[in-house]
Amino acid sequence: MSINIKSPEVEIRESRLGSITGFGGSAKELCSKSRSGKLCEKRRSFSQCLGCSSGNALCQLVMIQDAVVINHAPIGCAADFQDYNFTNRVGQRKRKLPLKNARLLNTNLKEKDMIYGGIFKLEKTIEEAYKRFKPKAIFVTTSCASGIIGDDVEEVTDEAQKKLGIPVVFVACEGFRSRIWTTGFDAAYHGILRKIVKPPVKKREDMVNVINFWGSDIFTELFGQIGLKPNYIVPFSTIDQLEKISEAAATVQICPTLGTYLAAGLEQEYGVPEVKAPPAYGIKGADMWFRELGKVTHREKEVEKLIKSEKDKIAPGLEELRSKLKGKRVYVTAGAAHGHSLIALLKDLHMEVVGAAIFHHDPCYDNMDPKSDSLGYVVKNYGDVKNFNICNKQPFELVNILNRLKPDLLVARHGGMSSWGPKLGIPTFLMGDEQFGLGYEGLINYGNKIVDVLATKEFVKNIAAHCELPYTDWWLKQDPYSFLGGGHSD
Repeated sequence: MSINIKSPEVEIRESRLGSITGFGGSAKELCSKSRSGKLCEKRRSFSQCLGCSSGNALCQLVMIQDAVVINHAPIGCAADFQDYNFTNRVGQRKRKLPLKNARLLNTNLKEKDMIYGGIFKLEKTIEEAYKRFKPKAIFVTTSCASGIIGDDVEEVTDEAQKKLGIPVVFVACEGFRSRIWTTGFDAAYHGILRKIVKPPVKKREDMVNVINFWGSDIFTELFGQIGLKPNYIVPFSTIDQLEKISEAAATVQICPTLGTYLAAGLEQEYGVPEVKAPPAYGIKGADMWFRELGKVTHREKEVEKLIKSEKDKIAPGLEELRSKLKGKRVYVTAGAAHGHSLIALLKDLHMEVVGAAIFHHDPCYDNMDPKSDSLGYVVKNYGDVKNFNICNKQPFELVNILNRLKPDLLVARHGGMSSWGPKLGIPTFLMGDEQFGLGYEGLINYGNKIVDVLATKEFVKNIAAHCELPYTDWWLKQDPYSFLGGGHSD
């Protein structure tokens, strides 16, 4: 494994996993190049937008319920604090937790600080955070600005930890550090592994860590059927919970893109076995996932009963949905492993996946086990996907491709990408709750929602008739990958 928790900073995905953000071709071709070691980054000579590692680190850390997060950055980097707080409160409601605001502070670096350094501001902000909130831990995330001026954030956090007697955690997630912004997830989890998680006192044979985003709780009922209890991490957990995740019987993850680092780190450092299988989307994926969980937790018989029960329950509804959706053409845009999972789910509904825009590609995950290869699993079990684009969002490519393919449906994971479907007259399903489509019941959830979305065809046609795209006919007639493989980096 490639986890080094002695280092204060996480190794970025480009060097740790060989991850890329530029590719145009087919899913089968991408899998073949990944396995043969011939995969290489294709750079864009024009880039419209990117994500930021800092945002991905923050979106996990701010939802730890009794911690404070300090963003060591100019105030502009705190512009999306309101989004994190909104997601935090929505998630608390879904999980039936007390409603309270996320605890976020920003050091407000200015021009003078860029010249003389921002350490003094950071020290004062840590003191204020402790005085105001009395948290169980403080996380300090970095930014491009604090990285450029070279503030020694690690030294400040170590000294503050000695003074305050609580974990004060340095999280290195400057936006320029990595083109793969999911490195921000890794940075947050690296800090948790280094300074929060404690060695196990007593193993809990019924507890399973569930690395997730912020979706609804479906695992309490499912795991209850096989004598297990979910321990959702990191959103909506407490510091006390995170200290004890080393005591779990296993770790599962909703999306390997999100959880690859933490799951592998827990297995490497504390012997908590990771369930190494593609996420439980679609019939075959759910079968593999639950059977692997049963094997790891020694509950194989109980899992077989669960699988049969869940399949019997959805069988009538699934056949009806398949008859309604068979042959409908769909395009997917989402993050890496989650996007692969959606393709499997849609193909299980007998829809035709005509292409996908996936935000990056990991040739492998931190456990280095081929069983976790979510894209390879899709190609092997469901066939190739043409028009497979690896892009760090890049709406100009998405619009071009959608305009050419004209699918019946666009399935999007991120709001900023979903808006382009209606502007082109394409019914669009924005998928927010990642647990909505998971497991056997998830197929029914997804199928019913898609039937509803497809019924909006006339509505979105009317939207398109009154929208003017920012892209000219010149661009829409170009090869969508015209700027891919150019000589300049993103």
